[in-house]
Amino acid sequence: MPDYLVNRRRALALGAAFCLVPTLARADAPSRLTLDYAYYNPLSLLLREKGWVEEALAEQGTDVRWVLSLGSNRALEFLAGGSIDLGSTAGGAALVGRANGNPIRSIYLYSRPEWTALVTRPDTGIASVADLKGKTIAVTRGTDPHLFLLQALAAHGLSERDVRTVLLQHPDGGRALVSRQVDAWAGLDPHMAQHELRDGVILFHRAPELNTYGVLNVREAFAARHPATVRRVLEAYERARVHARANPDELADILARAARLDPDVARLQLEARTDLEVAAIDAPVQATLLAAGQVLQEIGVIRPEVDVPALLVGLVDTTFTDQLATAG
Repeated sequence: MPDYLVNRRRALALGAAFCLVPTLARADAPSRLTLDYAYYNPLSLLLREKGWVEEALAEQGTDVRWVLSLGSNRALEFLAGGSIDLGSTAGGAALVGRANGNPIRSIYLYSRPEWTALVTRPDTGIASVADLKGKTIAVTRGTDPHLFLLQALAAHGLSERDVRTVLLQHPDGGRALVSRQVDAWAGLDPHMAQHELRDGVILFHRAPELNTYGVLNVREAFAARHPATVRRVLEAYERARVHARANPDELADILARAARLDPDVARLQLEARTDLEVAAIDAPVQATLLAAGQVLQEIGVIRPEVDVPALLVGLVDTTFTDQLATAG
């Protein structure tokens, strides 16, 4: 065979191989990615506004859908049911979810907040946790404020049996407090900051160390099947985190518009009670989650037979943030 025909065949074969590369990459990509946005996860609001996840996944042809989570309990329900692939929760809520059989991995720290406290009105006479005995408290079960309430009660010799809980989603709990339907509320920002500035509610019990961070979770099966997609989403999250730290006023404006807040409310949440410095679920964060898990087991939220250290190992996956650090 003439040399020019051999070379031509080689060139055609190489060209066909190069054409297959994007096709093979797309074959491993999901046709759709569904993730949540939440008012307690400001980076998710920034990402949704900027379209950076869509941009990161455009080349692989993945359609991006956004679903609103009003609390960790909703995000965990969505993850368990497969209606979202990545969801925002508190770290303690994720740990409890994993203990209850929710097949998730926590892969990224979207904030280190003081986002919950126990809240009351000035007219109730409540000044300490001990004063809650026999009182009505609005709470969203399965969320960091709920876990915060349980730990606060336990530290003061009380339990949930000593109070009357009213189960409401976070925004409704705040409204119930200011409309005098309940005596206290296990609050969550930004709703807590809003009622603090607008309605004069009092944060009568604060313990920043019991706030268990904001973690981004992925369905275990999704991460195993589509690791490259998960990595690209976290690259978009890192882009948002860097941008948010450099442009705090813009982030506050986005939060205010998304959650329909006054700008000063958004600034209070972000400037005074939200830390965006760290993205990895590193050893100090894991130590906090382990301590929270052990307390939650002591008060009966996590079953006594559960091995909490092993549970934490099963929950936290640092491989994706390790890859981000290596790439950086």
